[in-house]
Amino acid sequence: MKTNEQPELEKSEYGQGSGKKLIREDILDLRTSINSMLESSSLKAISDLIMDEAKKLTSSDNCYIAYVDPVNKDSVGISFSHMTGECQMYSELGEARFKIRKDGTYGGLLGYSLDTGESFFIHNPRLHPAAHGLPKGHVPVNEFLSVPVKYNQNIIGQIVLGNPKNSYTSLDVDLTDALAEIYALAIYNFLYKKK
Repeated sequence: MKTNEQPELEKSEYGQGSGKKLIREDILDLRTSINSMLESSSLKAISDLIMDEAKKLTSSDNCYIAYVDPVNKDSVGISFSHMTGECQMYSELGEARFKIRKDGTYGGLLGYSLDTGESFFIHNPRLHPAAHGLPKGHVPVNEFLSVPVKYNQNIIGQIVLGNPKNSYTSLDVDLTDALAEIYALAIYNFLYKKK
């Protein structure tokens, strides 16, 4: 292998969901809770709840919940673990905004599921072809899971998880996909629905 080529990912390092729709009582209860919040709550409150549930269901230490701005297509994180020194500033601003690039992509490992529409996990994030390293001072990420949030096949958000207690599996992707389906209704209701 040449030194400038990315190593080929082994099956054990990288995975996707099963593609099966999960029907579980905890997911159904969350859907009911979120639906009851749509009229009286905020997208931030719902995002916080989705973040808490995602971390709990996947036993992850870290999470990032974002929507795609309907006007300029930036990825806007509104609920997130503090993983860099800048996170407190973003928290005070109420968002961490990652601008879409001129070519219409987000780039990097964080933007991969937004760019491809693919839900996935990777046990060693440094090996992923889209990875380009962490910013200085960023908490290390030993495993990474990302799912796009879709409404009518349009990507309108993202749920990202990292640093699980146990290695990610296809079930973790399926669980996060189920949360993304619920979160899509909230994003659509607050930002995309014509009022």
